[in-house]
Amino acid sequence: MKDTKIRAQDIAANLADVKARIAAAEAEAGRAAGSVNLVAVSKFHPLDAVEAALAAGHRLFGENRVQEAEVKFPALREGWPDLTLHLIGPLQTNKARDAVALFDMIETVDRPKLAAALAQEIDQTGRRPDMLIQINTGEEPQKAGVLPREADDFIRACRAEYELPIRGLMCIPPAGEEPAMHFALLADMAARNGLELLSMGMSADFEEAIRFGATHVRVGTAVFGSRQTG
Repeated sequence: MKDTKIRAQDIAANLADVKARIAAAEAEAGRAAGSVNLVAVSKFHPLDAVEAALAAGHRLFGENRVQEAEVKFPALREGWPDLTLHLIGPLQTNKARDAVALFDMIETVDRPKLAAALAQEIDQTGRRPDMLIQINTGEEPQKAGVLPREADDFIRACRAEYELPIRGLMCIPPAGEEPAMHFALLADMAARNGLELLSMGMSADFEEAIRFGATHVRVGTAVFGSRQTG
């Protein structure tokens, strides 16, 4: 019990610290207070960690895998109906139905086959979670995401052909590279396509992402501590 209380106190303190840093970054960038949303990345963290964040007043979470989110979040929604859940990891087409049912935003739309599967589920269920298109700004072969040179055409197809509720873009800059150029590329791409949301920036670089216009920052370690992968 004591360990659980200490962990809950740590998570509450971490949330307060990250939100204060977000507010300071907003002010420094000349942006309105509250213009940046904190997506607390709860992947690989147990149920009690999410409950601690909820008890501290936080409501927006991100999960990488449909299967893990299905274990944790349906029951949590019963106690906290205002909870909001984003999918921030790659989505297999055979999980499109579950993702549409469970998530409030899918941040990782990245290929026509997935777009078609999501459109089919929306048509069948009537549920329309907001969606972001993931851009592979570093053109890394091992990473999901649309290549920058193909992004404009894919954005148009998602809107016109598949009629998806595309609200913005998401990226994960390559490890070891200066993230600013990737944030700037994503912001320019969103602006020319009339998209309002930018999901970019994580624990190590979210303040810089805010400077480049991030509307959502995905922060896990700085909130929950090191991941529990066992």
